[in-house]
Amino acid sequence: MPTDLSQIVAEKMQILPLEKQQIVLEFVVSIEETEKPKKQSLLDKLEAISKRVPDEIWEKLPVDGAENIDHYLYGAPKKKK
Repeated sequence: MPTDLSQIVAEKMQILPLEKQQIVLEFVVSIEETEKPKKQSLLDKLEAISKRVPDEIWEKLPVDGAENIDHYLYGAPKKKK
């Protein structure tokens, strides 16, 4: 008698009809999927990173970054409001 659990399962699977083998396979796949860690969304990742940035760093960032992106990226003159 086999002592390896996967061997025992394989032997039991071989004697099952194909339809029942499919059911067992679907069950095993469903268990496997519940064991996988959930993928984190990009928004969740960005939020986690932003929480690690100290407040004093956030205070140094420009508040007109969208309006004056060319200034901050390329040194173009700032746009006046």
